[in-house]
Amino acid sequence: MEFILASGAFRLLAIIIGYALGNIQTSYLFGKYFKNTDIREHGSGNAGTTNTIRIFGFSVGVVVFIVDALKAVVAFLLCMYLFGGSYFGGLNGILPGMYAGVGVVLGHNFPVFMGFKGGKGIASSIGVMLCTNWRIIIIQAALALICVATTRMISVLSLAITLTFPILLYIFGYDIETVLISVFMGVLAWFMHRGNIQRILAGNERKISFGKR
Repeated sequence: MEFILASGAFRLLAIIIGYALGNIQTSYLFGKYFKNTDIREHGSGNAGTTNTIRIFGFSVGVVVFIVDALKAVVAFLLCMYLFGGSYFGGLNGILPGMYAGVGVVLGHNFPVFMGFKGGKGIASSIGVMLCTNWRIIIIQAALALICVATTRMISVLSLAITLTFPILLYIFGYDIETVLISVFMGVLAWFMHRGNIQRILAGNERKISFGKR
């Protein structure tokens, strides 16, 4: 274990652990075993929270969101424990958790058992944010509420919080490696939302309904 920590190999191991957990596709499993439906064949074709709300209703979408976020929380905290992470600086700071979070997002977006066709990783990204700093959580929650209230577009919420996450980490004094990891997560999120961005600019992005379908 000392060699793993000293050599920096914990980074790769944390990503692998996170990726394994990220492969748990909540929306797909719910649709398959409770509705006999492959969610990837309906709506936007995305195996994530927003499409779950569209196809199965708001309450199911909330459950999917919570589980997908918890995947990242579990991976984050597990790797913090295994690889010398500390919220008070120390040897590795929160790097083990951040790398695990990246792994979860990659596993959720590109699950090996589903032909690398999953979701867009926002719920899992939020799970990572929940593990960082209570001030960041409050700011991001307020921003999310404003985005939903003013646009009713989950995509706008997703783009806003992934854009501001690295900025907030930098403002609150996190090390540059941690900030760069969050930048990677943000770039990945924006890439996964490239179709949404095109629709937003064209003025025809889908808006969310909170009623049962």
